[in-house]
Amino acid sequence: MESGTIICNCKQVTYGQIENVVREEKNISNVVQVFDDVQKQTHCSTGCGGCHDKIMDIIADLLYQR
Repeated sequence: MESGTIICNCKQVTYGQIENVVREEKNISNVVQVFDDVQKQTHCSTGCGGCHDKIMDIIADLLYQR
C-alpha cells in the first residue's frame, strides 16, 4: 500500500501516518493498545468508525513485519 493512501476518510489519515506511529511503538505485544496509540496520535476512527477493521488489519500486518 502506498504511503499517501487515505485509510480514514473522515479524518484524512493516510497509511503512512499509521505506519509511522506503529514503527515508533515500543510495546508491540498488544494490538489493541497499538490501535489506541495510533488513534490518539492520528485521530483515525474517531468519526464514523468505518475504517476501524482496516486500521486493525494494517497494524497487525505492520507488527507481523517487525
